[in-house]
Amino acid sequence: MTTRTNRVEAAPRNGYAPSLFGRLLIVDDEADVRSMLSRLLEDEGYSVEQASTGAEASAALALRPPDLVILDVMLSTEDGFDVLATLRRTSNVPVILVTGRGREADRVLGLKLGADDYVVKPFSSAELAARVGSVLRRTGRRPDLDDVMDFGRLTIDTRSREVHLDGGLVETTPKEFDLLAFLAGSPRQVFTRDQLLAQVWSSSSAWQDAGTVTEHVRRVRRKIEADPENPRWVRTVRGVGYRFEP
Repeated sequence: MTTRTNRVEAAPRNGYAPSLFGRLLIVDDEADVRSMLSRLLEDEGYSVEQASTGAEASAALALRPPDLVILDVMLSTEDGFDVLATLRRTSNVPVILVTGRGREADRVLGLKLGADDYVVKPFSSAELAARVGSVLRRTGRRPDLDDVMDFGRLTIDTRSREVHLDGGLVETTPKEFDLLAFLAGSPRQVFTRDQLLAQVWSSSSAWQDAGTVTEHVRRVRRKIEADPENPRWVRTVRGVGYRFEP
């Protein structure tokens, strides 16, 4: 049996009746964790269902597919990665993996198996809620309520498709803007070059050189970074891909 470590930080309920932004399925073999996560996400406006095993999760997906699955990697009787691989054979529902194992190899494996995000314990309720909303917006399952992303010195307006740095307009090509806006729309989320090809270019490495992503990241950095060799905003995650640092 796997030893469980690092618990998520609970948050007090805010007491209001939420409006529903989507349906979530939490897969975790610990009832108290499922209950706590359900409460905090219901307070954020989601409808939440629970499953304790991969079989229960598959049954729930077949009966009434959710908008997103939150899956614990360290299930006591089965490997969450195996559950994810099984799920991906029949469904493209967004999945956020939750685990106490934060090794790079685990994160890479989760992304390769088709996870949309990977959250390492301990994490705050605010972080989890933000990641859920980000994945839902990115996959088109929740409307994007934020047309202007304001990061202080840097603002990205998705309506006018304009980028401003220190108050000045930054000239970008359509794909440079799409890439920056996509990364900024999911702060701190790491994306592989293949994922960026799929999401920004609607392509894949089978059809397009993944170096296209590398070149566009280089161009974006030249336009928004004070020191492109040591970027502030668009960071490289060695061996994985890129992320936007808010």
